Amino acid sequence: LRMAKKSTKVRKSLIQQLEQKGATLAHFIGLVDDYCWYYEQVAVMKKDISERGTTYTSISSVGKEYEKDNPNVKLLPTYTRQMLQILKDLGLTTDNVAQEDDDEL
Repeated sequence: LRMAKKSTKVRKSLIQQLEQKGATLAHFIGLVDDYCWYYEQVAVMKKDISERGTTYTSISSVGKEYEKDNPNVKLLPTYTRQMLQILKDLGLTTDNVAQEDDDEL
């Protein structure tokens, strides 16, 4: 629930940025939704890495324990790169950010 609330705030903020640019076309709103999906996935991956670590113990098909790499360690940078690409595609950077209205968020 807490992550959904954060994601909603991020979505509102990004849409506000698009409104400031006059770019609220469905395609751009779709990219914002994609960004928010990645945002939620990154949070889940970070939590998993924090809880299980970069490797974890697994059991093979023959019942033997072994250390396995946590796949989220490799996925996390890929997802964050995609998030940055979406922001770039939307033309949203720290150079042109509009001020947020704290009352709305």
